[in-house]
Amino acid sequence: MSIAEAARLSGVSVHTLRYYERSGMMPTTPMRTSGGTRRYGGAELEWIHTCRKLRSLGMSTDLIRRYVDLVRAGPGNEADRLHLLEAQRERVLAQQAQLSMDLEMINGKIQAYRERLEQGSADKIWSVPREP
Repeated sequence: MSIAEAARLSGVSVHTLRYYERSGMMPTTPMRTSGGTRRYGGAELEWIHTCRKLRSLGMSTDLIRRYVDLVRAGPGNEADRLHLLEAQRERVLAQQAQLSMDLEMINGKIQAYRERLEQGSADKIWSVPREP
């Protein structure tokens, strides 16, 4: 499929696909026609999906490139790949824990506002004293 089709199916822009290629974030380079047009296949689309997920999980482009370099190097470095993915999982779990604590805080504030609104005293929450 063309780069435009690949972009549409993967949910990224053509510019992003070209960036992935130039920056070394693609394990393989898409094939090209005799006229030089990129042709994407299922393997490239699968990788783009994986890459998008890794980015949405906060993995840096440098770490994705490191992972791709390991994949390109072939068999023998699977433990390194696993370590890289496990380290990212630990970062995500730490972020998840922080988000849970932050969510608890905002849920507490919401509950306080609801209670104060029911009591008719919501105007006293975080109000700035006025000068007489």
